Amino acid sequence: MPHDTTESRNVATVSAGFEAWRSGTGSPYDHLSDDATWQIVGNCAAARTYTGKEDFLARVIRPFNARMAQRLVPTIRQIFADGDTVIVLFDAEGVARDGIGYRNTYAWFLTLAGDRIVAATAFFDSIAFDDLWRRVPA
Repeated sequence: MPHDTTESRNVATVSAGFEAWRSGTGSPYDHLSDDATWQIVGNCAAARTYTGKEDFLARVIRPFNARMAQRLVPTIRQIFADGDTVIVLFDAEGVARDGIGYRNTYAWFLTLAGDRIVAATAFFDSIAFDDLWRRVPA
């Protein structure tokens, strides 16, 4: 089924964020609204709902990036849109500061308003995440 205008705009916004992340010039987080919520589902060390862009970046993204020697690079497998929601299934890999590779597969459910991500729910392999989080200090 073809996308409507909103769905097409939302896919374009999210795709541009992923391309910027892939090329090292930005990230999907550049499109987060300041009051966005980001939920990490499951039982990993970072699983909870973060309230606000800064809460999420300060408690998850910056500590994650501090553990990496070579940045995480995503590769989208599939991207879907339904109304104001974009679902991205992607793989990402990089190298931690201890020289061990980090690889994970993610599914993000992103709700957009305008060109801003206002809510996100993230699923990923918590065992791989926790291994990195506990093994390499931030």
